[in-house]
Amino acid sequence: MIQIENLHKKFGKNPVLSGVDLALANGGIFAVLGPNGSGKTTLIKCILGMVIPSSGVVLVGGKSIKNNWKYRQEIDYLPQIANFPGNLRVNELIRMIKDLRQKPSNEEKLITLFGLSAFLDKKLSTLSGGTKQKVNIVLTFMFDCPLMILDEPTNGLDPASLLRLKDLIRQEKAKGKTILITSHIMQFVEEMADEIIYLLEGRIYFRGSMQALMNMTEQKDFEHAIATIATQPTDA
Repeated sequence: MIQIENLHKKFGKNPVLSGVDLALANGGIFAVLGPNGSGKTTLIKCILGMVIPSSGVVLVGGKSIKNNWKYRQEIDYLPQIANFPGNLRVNELIRMIKDLRQKPSNEEKLITLFGLSAFLDKKLSTLSGGTKQKVNIVLTFMFDCPLMILDEPTNGLDPASLLRLKDLIRQEKAKGKTILITSHIMQFVEEMADEIIYLLEGRIYFRGSMQALMNMTEQKDFEHAIATIATQPTDA
């Protein structure tokens, strides 16, 4: 599904990605983790074509993304910040995204699931952060694409909505989709992810199962294993 080879990205003189190699087959939930500044967001934006690499190759579905914008039609992306035009109403935004994507959608089911019916005629500028995130989730999950990228999907969610989100992600995984997740909530990662990809200073420092990470760090739980790996020198 995703093939990345020797990916480098600099912003000015500052290297953010330094030779990332990554291959993700079809199906499964992959958590992309790392401290602030490790390159997580830049890696995701390179996959999405939002950031142009300094060098290296990114393939999605076996095809290079270079000069190939159409591949994005097969990706559902949930951005970290639900930064919508405040003057639009919720139903107007949903209709606009449907018109842009031109794909079958199931927004009605999701609107009911997250209790958004009462907010459809409200302007986005009047919504709370948690309600905006629910709208963000509806916009992401209402289409049916083989690749999903979810950047901090739990932001602002109440406990009931978080449970619904987890169920949604599991349902998409059951369809054979490839799902990339970033999150600072280790309990969420531990519950959802099949595999961990840990970035440190622009490189993949660890890739494998949670149990393999705990074995490597000699920790008995995942949260302490992540805390331990975060303090390791990059040349360890």
